[in-house]
Amino acid sequence: MRKTLFSLAVVTAALLAGVAHSADKKTIGVSIPAADHGWTSGVVFHAERVAKLLMAEHPDLTVIVKTSPDAASQANAVQDLATQGMDALVILPSDPDPLVNAIKEVKDKGTFVALVDRAPSTNDNSVRDIYVAGNNPALGEVAGKYIKDTTPDAQVVVIRGLPIPIDQQRQDGFDKGIAGSNVKVLDRQFGNWNRDDAFKVMQDYLTKYPKIDVVWCQDDDMAVGVLQAIEQAKRTDIKYVVAGAGSKDMVKKVMDGDKLIPVDVLYPPAMVGTAMELTAASLYDQVPVRGTYILDATLVTKDNAKDFYFPDSPF
Repeated sequence: MRKTLFSLAVVTAALLAGVAHSADKKTIGVSIPAADHGWTSGVVFHAERVAKLLMAEHPDLTVIVKTSPDAASQANAVQDLATQGMDALVILPSDPDPLVNAIKEVKDKGTFVALVDRAPSTNDNSVRDIYVAGNNPALGEVAGKYIKDTTPDAQVVVIRGLPIPIDQQRQDGFDKGIAGSNVKVLDRQFGNWNRDDAFKVMQDYLTKYPKIDVVWCQDDDMAVGVLQAIEQAKRTDIKYVVAGAGSKDMVKKVMDGDKLIPVDVLYPPAMVGTAMELTAASLYDQVPVRGTYILDATLVTKDNAKDFYFPDSPF
């Protein structure tokens, strides 16, 4: 009889432990754009890397990373993640405005939401618990100030990203950075953060303008296309190109003293990992993390480039 009671007690304790174990399980959904250019490939790399680290640290945690090629697909991905019983959503929207309703639906269910990089144009803070981003205005301003200080009479062509809010923030920052100088902007066109599109835009600029001193483009990936166009046209009037993000290829050029890439401006794709770590801290450690986290837009120069060079990164 005592053996039977002991056996029942062991089984009951095991079942109760299983219930408690199940109750402790948590899920973080991560929705990000597909790797359609260098920076987003870095986002995917860091999201998957940090997901593994978090699941190793928390055995009861599941992190589901979904990539989407456009806003409509991403809205469907968010809805799919919501059906899997998320405790938290980390989302870097491909375009924030069309995704506001999908994010709100998740947030209204009491799910913790970490918004990364791209905020709605309405600045609606009710859609998120935390916001993690690079400093978009500073990315433009740091580039503008460098041009203003280095080449104050420069004739500049600008290659913008996509017509979304962060592009405008970067452009406004650039205009602020060159204010008060004789820097003249000859033209501004969208390169869609794509090296092929930037190559075509730069070809157009090289045809239209017989003298260009400096090129500012918002993204290192676009800078690859810009450099190809300059080389192909054999133009020697262009003094340098300023881009942004901190890709390993551009940082290496800065390290090596490349005359056309003397500097770069940081905008790290690893910020998605920062958001994931903060989200996990909120779920497991009950520490106050709600708020806005803006990362610096550091100017990468030959003196500090080694601190930002990661050769194993895909970007």
